[in-house]
Amino acid sequence: MELEAYARTDVGPVREHNEDSWMVDVENGVFVVADGMGGHAAGEVASAMATQTVHETLVGAPDPDETRLVRDHGLEDPADVLRERLRYAMNQASIRIRRESEARPETRGMGTTLVVLVVDGDQAHLAHVGDSRAYLFRQGRLIRLTRDHTVVQQEIDAGRLTPEIARCLHHRHILTQSVGYHGPVEPDTTTRVVEPGDVFVLCSDGLTDPLDDDALARIIEKTPIDMLAHELVEEALKAGTEDNVTVVAVGAS
Repeated sequence: MELEAYARTDVGPVREHNEDSWMVDVENGVFVVADGMGGHAAGEVASAMATQTVHETLVGAPDPDETRLVRDHGLEDPADVLRERLRYAMNQASIRIRRESEARPETRGMGTTLVVLVVDGDQAHLAHVGDSRAYLFRQGRLIRLTRDHTVVQQEIDAGRLTPEIARCLHHRHILTQSVGYHGPVEPDTTTRVVEPGDVFVLCSDGLTDPLDDDALARIIEKTPIDMLAHELVEEALKAGTEDNVTVVAVGAS
């Protein structure tokens, strides 16, 4: 499977700092978006640490602890092993962020969302923590691949809120999981077969706050892959986003 990927990030019209981080490694098929949170400039520290740690863990030699976990779980299927590596990598990032937070009082309370896509052959493996998202656009249809780890999403799942009302709530970004701040994490993971023509979009909530899934689908459908990240960020800015905006677009052929 041939891949091409493009990314763009923008601080947005309100924030002083861009606390988002991203990673594009086409050669190894690793793509990451992280949206940091914390005190003054601490969010960008957390997101950068998470992005770097996950990438180093996934492309480097297996850590002995990771190997033991895979063995103890009796994992033999390569997809199962890779999803376990994703879970391990995210928890390694969480440990490093917490250690940094303890060592530097000015970064206390920092953490980050994290969404990671790994394309291996004709399989796409995905893991996420928080409310940064991943989408798949296939044959004219947009599929959301992640479910937000937020208090509001729990209310939606329980039938006490509609998605439309939830988009208007001020507390919609209170996270139930984040890398670093919440300690050990249990990322949601999944594996899908990749088809030629697939487009994956990873993004921070600066994109999805002002643009709903229907709007995203219309933009993706009409935009070439090499302009997609740029165009999505531009449309979020025009729609009045108040947050940092980051998009990684990955096309398969």
